[in-house]
Amino acid sequence: MDSVYTITQWITSALLPPTCLCCGRPGIAGMDLCAGCYRDLPRNRPACQRCALPLASDLPRCGHCQGHATEYEAAVVPWRYEAPIDGLIQALKFNGQLPAGRLLGTLLGRELARRGTPSVDALIPMPAHPHRLRERGFNQAAEIARALGVFTGLPVRYRWLVRRRHTSPQTGLGRAHRERNLLGAFAARPAVAGRRVALVDDVITTGSTLAEAARALKQAGARSIVTWSVARAALQL
Repeated sequence: MDSVYTITQWITSALLPPTCLCCGRPGIAGMDLCAGCYRDLPRNRPACQRCALPLASDLPRCGHCQGHATEYEAAVVPWRYEAPIDGLIQALKFNGQLPAGRLLGTLLGRELARRGTPSVDALIPMPAHPHRLRERGFNQAAEIARALGVFTGLPVRYRWLVRRRHTSPQTGLGRAHRERNLLGAFAARPAVAGRRVALVDDVITTGSTLAEAARALKQAGARSIVTWSVARAALQL
């Protein structure tokens, strides 16, 4: 599937010049993003070194991470969930604009390369429940991971983590309610045992979904877990 995707992207790039998805100006570096909009991307600095929560001052960890252990080692989340990143994620997630997924995955890959992040064996997109897949027609995290895999050369393992329980929408729920809502929502395949994996997602809000997914991977024997996400939202209590 991804080899067909790569060929399709190559043909598209060869025939159509990159055009900024935010303002319509010519894109740069083969991306559908112009220089001005690239400069306007809301950098996630300062941020917690563990969960990437935006902070007001340059502290190593947020209050939650200071008092709680996590199943994942670190979260790399380059941008805050603000304009124009939020618009690109919404265009992908709610309007089915798949080129936005390609752009977001490429941007994430470029930032990971710039930072020199730890090596992993595979990318695992945050899975969607089959009910959600039928409703939306695609998984936005998988679209981002597919483009990220093309950029990095890392394999994308779509079936190593599954969502086995359809949960209520997380929007509007606080951290405690999100955690209860997600208990037992994920299951990991035995293939993850001994592997270093990166969970890929579009946006992290409270981190509850990430924590539950990482717990399932750890229980299945994953050697190490990091998360690579496009954006981090400010914490809503």
